[in-house]
Amino acid sequence: MIQAIGLTSNPRKELPPAVDDVSFEARPGRVTALLGVPGAGKTTTLRLMLELQRGRGITYFRGRPLHRIAHPSREVGVLLSEVPGHPARTIRGQLGMVCAAVGVPIRRVDEVIEVVGLVSLRDERLGTLSRGMDRRLGLACALLSDPHTLVLDDPAGGLSVTEGRWLHGILRAHAAHGGTVLFSTDDPKEAARTADRVITLEGGRLVADQEAADFARTRLRPRVAVRSPHAARLGALLAKEARAAQRSVEVVREDGNRLSVYGSTCADIGETAFRHGILVHRLADETGDMGPHATLPAEGLASATVVTSALLTSASATSTPTDDAPTDVAPATDEPATAVAATGAHTPDEPGPAPEARTRPAALPGARDLPQLPPPIAVRQAPSPLRPLRYELRRATGVGTGYLTAITVLVTSALLSVLLARIGHTPQPRLLAAWPRECPLPPAALGAGLLGALAFGEEFRHPALATDRGTVPRRLGLLAAKLLVASVTALALAVLTVGCDLEMLYLVYGRELVGVPADWLPLSASWIGLTVGCAWAGVLAAGIFRSTTAGLAAVLAVPVVVVPLVQKTLAGPSVRKAAGFSERLRELLLMQWPFGGARYIAAGARLVAQPVGGALMLSLTALLCAYLLTTLRSRVR
Repeated sequence: MIQAIGLTSNPRKELPPAVDDVSFEARPGRVTALLGVPGAGKTTTLRLMLELQRGRGITYFRGRPLHRIAHPSREVGVLLSEVPGHPARTIRGQLGMVCAAVGVPIRRVDEVIEVVGLVSLRDERLGTLSRGMDRRLGLACALLSDPHTLVLDDPAGGLSVTEGRWLHGILRAHAAHGGTVLFSTDDPKEAARTADRVITLEGGRLVADQEAADFARTRLRPRVAVRSPHAARLGALLAKEARAAQRSVEVVREDGNRLSVYGSTCADIGETAFRHGILVHRLADETGDMGPHATLPAEGLASATVVTSALLTSASATSTPTDDAPTDVAPATDEPATAVAATGAHTPDEPGPAPEARTRPAALPGARDLPQLPPPIAVRQAPSPLRPLRYELRRATGVGTGYLTAITVLVTSALLSVLLARIGHTPQPRLLAAWPRECPLPPAALGAGLLGALAFGEEFRHPALATDRGTVPRRLGLLAAKLLVASVTALALAVLTVGCDLEMLYLVYGRELVGVPADWLPLSASWIGLTVGCAWAGVLAAGIFRSTTAGLAAVLAVPVVVVPLVQKTLAGPSVRKAAGFSERLRELLLMQWPFGGARYIAAGARLVAQPVGGALMLSLTALLCAYLLTTLRSRVR
């Protein structure tokens, strides 16, 4: 059950709020339509309900606000716009990522694909999907965790009649199993045909809350649908006879040979066609639209006022607190209880439990007539995927960008190593790393930095998480998963690069240049530390600046900007030098490290003391502190 109480968006400069004090209910086992013309505030209402936009009010999903639900994606399935995802990712890969995000088994993907009819398209790329297939994929994402409630923003927009009928059949089946369905639409005929209850918004305000039958009777105009090969002539005759008889008849010419006649009957139109010998292929009564100047009848307005007041009164009544609902509920007075009973807000023909809403604070004495502001809506923090490592692995392997980058790095490194060996005067360590002195970084380090920057950059450009999760999460669990995957990728890239370079040098020049250096251990540690450090710098910078380009720029800034600064600092006048550091380090330790551990510690210290190593460590420390600072600041807000 959904209970929306006092939803109000923040004012827009000098303009009124897009949504102003909207309250309604959507009951389980029923399909509820949120109707309104474009700009009426439907999408803003849904975003306020899902705590994706700041404002005022509160929305309960089965008695609890969304921020009090442990796993919102398992309670509410949401479709607000197109499916957010990389265009090169497949349908199955996208749903697999969402599975890791919401914490459901991967076998659920095949089940949902079969439900929405995408079995034959499971390996299609998102960028090739039509509007109808995109809507099916969005519905699959919403149904993936088998939620109780579905909240959909114009799910049938842009679909054909057949696809729209299929989609509404899925929604009806979900409601038949006890679920709650709320969808928005700007088509009154669709709302009357597919929903059990219709909530009408106009100018950001609720103007009607009616059963579908009452909505069709009070809000939709009856019309006669006519199809004739002489539609223009018949329309002119009907208009002429209406003027002669001084009757209010409106004739609207539709596409092709169709007419829509308002204010007449099938009998009158049939007699007119018969008298003038006009052939008629179709003559049927239908329910038309609301018209451009339709207003709510008096009985409909009274019904909407009664329902709204009953809902607001029920929010002030004493209710049974849930586990997460507040228990400091003020006792209800006799007057509100009488209002609930009189309005019939909970009749036997409307199934579902009684409303469980947060009590509004009691009014101060003497201020009974002053309106009370609903509680503020704070944009909830986006939760991390429940399985962040699995999510990150599927993100990294589901798109060919990583594979293409690795192949480019290996080919470039092999060609550079052969070219450097031909030119000569290049030390063997730089030759194996394909690192010319003119380049700030070797191709492997640049490739690792690019893959690290893509880890967060793709999240912000093509957010793979569902739209109901707010902004891209920057929690420490997801960061740790990205750093781990980036480290493994950088390590594999470093090893493969050296291996490919050795093989190419052996094939072209023989065994002369493929000897193992005597100090291979510290050189290997330096090489691995460089590639992994660049990958981490890309991840952290892209997460801070929300851009792949910024992440790669931070990687390049280490040798171009930070290293010269460090070298200039170290080259300055110095009174004392750090001579004998390894001996003093050994004396500081109370016991001897086994297997020569002190030697490795000293080697690591020497690596950090190098200009590039020190600059990289300094950059990583600054980026990590900035990431933690921005994350904590967002949590405090």
